[in-house]
Amino acid sequence: MTLRVFLVSCILLTFLSGCLGPSPEENIYTTLEKVVTLEEAFNDQQKPLQELEKKESDLYNQIMDLGMKEFDKVISLSKEALTLVEERETKINKEYESMMSSKEEFAKIDEEIEKIKDESLAKQASKLKTTMENRYSTYESLYDAYKSSISLDKELYTMLQKEDLTLDDLESQIKKVNDSYKTVMEYNEIFNQTTEDFNELKLEFYNQAELNVEGSKSQ
Repeated sequence: MTLRVFLVSCILLTFLSGCLGPSPEENIYTTLEKVVTLEEAFNDQQKPLQELEKKESDLYNQIMDLGMKEFDKVISLSKEALTLVEERETKINKEYESMMSSKEEFAKIDEEIEKIKDESLAKQASKLKTTMENRYSTYESLYDAYKSSISLDKELYTMLQKEDLTLDDLESQIKKVNDSYKTVMEYNEIFNQTTEDFNELKLEFYNQAELNVEGSKSQ
């Protein structure tokens, strides 16, 4: 009799703990909030990157104003610009690591979406998932384009340290750099738009799931 009561109690405890556990919607909320936290390192790189880009742009303009008549000064400024390019590369790599950690964490919502019983809510969660996956894909293209631009910048500032540099070669390299950054800007615009779309869908999901999201963060 005692054994039977014990076994029934265990079954009840298991049943109750399952009922009291977090719902799939709550688990998704937890994952999405952690994703935002993991992207903090990404956000932390934005202002420093902009500052480095501004400094480098100023140096580039100085070099172009000097021309090859003051070659020693051109060499000095080109080396300084190269250092800034390398600093940008370090920060963009940190940014990338942050986004890949975010991507890995986000993948955890797949199994939770499958558990959602409400068809409309499951559809909203799937839409959210697709948008975020597009965001990650766009970011990876943006990262590749930015890395390519950095390589072209390095080539440019190395070329500027050569006294036998021809005008044709210089103009050709500058065109490559400019075209490369146009691609960066295009991907950046898509990424920003996709981020906005995701944040809107996330809030819609939270509201539809009737989750308390007063402290919710955005990407």
